[in-house]
Amino acid sequence: MEINIGAWCGVGVIAILLWHAFGFLNWVWFKPKKIEKYLRKQGLKGSSYRFLYGDMKDMGKMIKEAKSKPISLSDDIVPRILPFHHKAVTSYGKVCFTWMGPRPMVHITEPAMVREIFVNNYQFQKPRGGNPYIKLLATGLVDAETHRWSKHRKIINPAFHVEKLKHMVPAFYTSCVEVINKWEEMLKNERSCEVDVWPYLQTLSADAISRTAFGSSFEEGKRVFELQREQAKLVMQLIQSVYIPGSRCISTKKNKRMKEIDREVKALIRGIIDKRVIAMKAGEHSNDDLLGILLDSNNQEIKQHGNSSSGLSIDEVIEECKLFYFAGQETTGNLLVWTMILLAQHKNWQARAREEVLLACGEKKPDIHKLNHLKIVSQ
Repeated sequence: MEINIGAWCGVGVIAILLWHAFGFLNWVWFKPKKIEKYLRKQGLKGSSYRFLYGDMKDMGKMIKEAKSKPISLSDDIVPRILPFHHKAVTSYGKVCFTWMGPRPMVHITEPAMVREIFVNNYQFQKPRGGNPYIKLLATGLVDAETHRWSKHRKIINPAFHVEKLKHMVPAFYTSCVEVINKWEEMLKNERSCEVDVWPYLQTLSADAISRTAFGSSFEEGKRVFELQREQAKLVMQLIQSVYIPGSRCISTKKNKRMKEIDREVKALIRGIIDKRVIAMKAGEHSNDDLLGILLDSNNQEIKQHGNSSSGLSIDEVIEECKLFYFAGQETTGNLLVWTMILLAQHKNWQARAREEVLLACGEKKPDIHKLNHLKIVSQ
């Protein structure tokens, strides 16, 4: 009996291609439709799944359209910032679903349910898979689950204790004074001028985080921020389209740049950490910044349990440092801008806040004790 090896190889290749074709169809059609049926059976309302893209084309179109129009101070901010999500919740209810490509997104805007999810973090865990580009921004605590989350939280927590934050007030003050001096310089020969405050406040928050995260190494920290900001822009461009598994490995211009940024950020933070570890071994104690507190807390955890696995590795410390930037910089800058907009809208509150600051601080440099008296500003 003769065996035609070529024919068998051909059959094998066809079988493999059919297997992969079925896998692709299952990913982009059969599985999403099955999940949609299951969600509707549970009583949830939402958009119907559409092949491969889901709602992503609609999402991109609505965001582009919203940003193309001017916004008045009296307009509702939510349809402008989150037009697609606002429409989904308005159309389908406070608990509904939409589609990020073949993946369903369940939107939960019921406060009681949100609270239950956060409290039961062992039961409600973060979804695995998805777009791997997001991990280039930061992982650390935001990505951790169950026992790993508890370990990271325990070690990081001392950095945000109110007693530690008190020591950071002078760094915040220095960053604020630099911005105010720039604004005063613009007014040198003018009675008044128009200023786009957003770029200044973005720089302010980045500078403040650099000083409080890395202390004397804040200039190197500022370079980390610049790179993280560039990385965020590239990642945001890519996650607005459907991620094809394996596409991250393709040698495109964007992929190359993102890998370069990731390597440089890690190298910069590792260099700062190495210098700090050497200083700590030499007997220098610098626990007035986030990195110093984090390293000190990590060392204490390792000493207490007698093994390095109970603490964070250097790579994990690097990811937590990246997270300081990603989670704190733009959010803080945007919050300050929005606060200024609200104060501009409600001038009576602006006058009350200003009066309170002058009463508590006068012309003197603010410290933590004076700041504690700012009840209206705290609101």
